[in-house]
This record gives sequence, C-alpha cells and structure tokens, in this order.
Amino acid sequence: MARKSLSEKITENTSGAESFIDEYLGGVLSAVFQLSKKDIADCIILLANLKERNGRLFLLGVGGSAANCSHAVNDFRKIAGIESYAPTDNVAELTARTNDDGWETIFINWLKGSNLNSKDAIMVLSVGGGNLEKNVSINIVEALKYAKQVKASVIGIVSRDGGYTKQVADVCIMIPVIKDEFITAYAESFQVVIWHLLVFSPALRAIKPY
Repeated sequence: MARKSLSEKITENTSGAESFIDEYLGGVLSAVFQLSKKDIADCIILLANLKERNGRLFLLGVGGSAANCSHAVNDFRKIAGIESYAPTDNVAELTARTNDDGWETIFINWLKGSNLNSKDAIMVLSVGGGNLEKNVSINIVEALKYAKQVKASVIGIVSRDGGYTKQVADVCIMIPVIKDEFITAYAESFQVVIWHLLVFSPALRAIKPY
C-alpha cells in the first residue's frame, strides 16, 4: 500500500482543523460580548485622572503577560502619553533581585526603588491575578499589598476568578472563562485587545491617527 503524501494527510485532517478553528474563534466572539463595558470605561476614567495628575503607570506581569507588559509600556507612553514602566524590561535587575532576594520580591522591591506613591498606578496583566493561598504569582500579590499601602491606584486585566488582583483593584477588567483549555490563550490575547482599546480611546490618546 502506497504511503500517503503530506498533502493527502493535510486534506484528510482539514475537517478536524476547521472544527477546532470554529470552536476557538467562536469562543473569542463569546468572550468579546461578555466583557464589561462599564469596567473598561471606569478604567479609562482612572487612567485619564492618572494622566491629568502626571502620575506614572507601572505594569506587572509574568510569563506571556510580562511580554505583553513590555509592549503595553510602549503604547501607553507613545500613544497615550502616560509615563509608563515594566520592571521585567530590565533583565539584569530582574535576575539580580531574583538571585539575591527571591522571586517573590522582584516587583515590590523594584517599586520601592522607583518611589511608588499615591499619584501613581499599578496595572496587572495576569491570567489568574495571583493567589497567596495557592502560592501562585506571589510577586504580584506582594507588589499589590505595597501599592495599597502607599495608596497607589490598582488596575487589573485578568481571568479565572481574578485572584488577589480582583480583590484589591480599584478597577478590574475580567476576561471571561469560555473553556478551561483556552484560559491562558484568551487571557493573554485579550490583554492586548483591551490595552489597545484603552490607549486609542479619545480620552487617553495623545497622538493623531496615522
């Protein structure tokens, strides 16, 4: 019996691939319509007030969310005109603090070194928002405790049950859980969608459209 070519194998699997694509993109559409427009609007207002008082925005995230923080810093600075930073952008300091003080301290000590204060705001991009009891993203939890201590504003863009971020945030945008298999994929994808919505909103946008 002749071996099947790659193109023949791909053709045979097309129907299965299309079924998965329908499921995945259908979930994306469902999540879009479940987002809270009020929470997004409240976030825009909070950021507009931050910008008006010349406060700084610090973005915290780990894993894929850390990469999103780096991109978001660029957009908040360049498009929205808000002074913004992400501690994960400095790999030398990040790894030094991890090595010397422990992973759980990397954000809180960085924020202390940056003189975080009541004029500033923290934005957490996270899948689960941190959980002290389950020992998940404790670095985010410790940073949020400090942010509340100095009375900085707290914004969350998170999924699952929102974790510690949702408990303490002034505004928390929840990314709906459509299917457990897609929680991380949707959470990190919608972080991108939402922060772009924020920076391009008329209340925040500082540059003219191209």
